[in-house]
Amino acid sequence: MTDSVRRVATGAPWEDEFGYSRAVELPNGLVLVSGCTSIVDGEIAGGGPYDQTVNSFKVAFAALARLGLGPADVVRTRMYLTHARDVEEVGRAHKELFDTVRPAASMLIVSGFVDPSLVVEVEVEAYRADTTRGGTAS
Repeated sequence: MTDSVRRVATGAPWEDEFGYSRAVELPNGLVLVSGCTSIVDGEIAGGGPYDQTVNSFKVAFAALARLGLGPADVVRTRMYLTHARDVEEVGRAHKELFDTVRPAASMLIVSGFVDPSLVVEVEVEAYRADTTRGGTAS
């Protein structure tokens, strides 16, 4: 790919092990954030679906911040849940984080995650309207 593609690494062990970046910014200002869970420093932060959702989005927001972007720049979210019973709690967390932003959103039920204690994983897409870039990608 071209030199104008920027990649953010956060030091998560799976980034090197599986060969991916936490976030990638394209020259047109689109930023794609890989799936984020509530694993922080090797531990799951928050046990229930609401807390895991909030913490998962905080991981995504930290990646966006490395590129000089924030929640207001988010244009799409995807939420993956292991149980339909968690839809209300995950939706409540999403509303609290994005009510004024109103990104396009999808919520999908999946069979599971790499750690069975996880009940939520999120993906975020953001857009930089001004492509004279800021932030500190690595």
